[in-house]
Amino acid sequence: MTTSFRSVLFAPGNKGDILKKLPRSAPDVAVLDLEDAVPAANKEEARLITAEVGAELTAIDGGPAVFVRINAVASEFFLDDFAGVPVGATGVAVPKIESLADVDAVAEQLQARGRDDVAIMAGLETALGVHRAADILNHPAVSSVYFGAEDFIADMGGVRTAANTEVLYARSAVALAARINGVASIDQIVADFGDGERFTGEAAVAKSLGFAGKLCIHPSQVALANEVFTPSAAEIEQARLLVAAYDQALSEGNASIAYEGQMIDEALVRRARAISSRSRRI
Repeated sequence: MTTSFRSVLFAPGNKGDILKKLPRSAPDVAVLDLEDAVPAANKEEARLITAEVGAELTAIDGGPAVFVRINAVASEFFLDDFAGVPVGATGVAVPKIESLADVDAVAEQLQARGRDDVAIMAGLETALGVHRAADILNHPAVSSVYFGAEDFIADMGGVRTAANTEVLYARSAVALAARINGVASIDQIVADFGDGERFTGEAAVAKSLGFAGKLCIHPSQVALANEVFTPSAAEIEQARLLVAAYDQALSEGNASIAYEGQMIDEALVRRARAISSRSRRI
């Protein structure tokens, strides 16, 4: 089954009560976080809780896809974190990926544990990771990617702003690399989870850049992400009518048509077909 990534909700791996509530807000993906959300002193406990609760979540019929965010390849916690990946997990999210060698290291650990079925979500959140995005996302083990703006700007020595101009290039580069390699891309967090208007606005921009969804750090953000990244009934109907009109024109020997005041060619029709296809998968 193809995973949708409209809403990717994170929760601390050492908080079992919170993890068990993840399905309530109906995210497409639930990420049990062993990285930033867990203090170093609680890592071992978090692995045990994540493995136990994660197994419960994977058994829920129609529940979210379950990913575990492990610590970065260079981290002292990296190898031990695989013990926290439950049977049935869809994937692992790996922060601060900077090279093909990093992806190889994750894939080798999964293979050594007989977990070849576990997909890799690459976290691109450093200058080097974004710079090498196209090569990294070409790795056959990578099926999705998220862009982490906060760590990226910290690495750059820049300043985060509400306008997001400082990450426009990086977001675009990640979305482009994902598209080239057929990888689902997930946009940055909005730290102020009480500002729904900002979240919706950022999600709309992300959608326009080609992202498939958005990272969520609070359950209230999930419904907003799902709404933005789900084609509306009007969009679906408009796409259906456009495709039908174009297919009719093709049957009559025309490769472009005038439709509702616009000249329509294959490029616009591909977009309409993509909307129709996305609506069927959700």
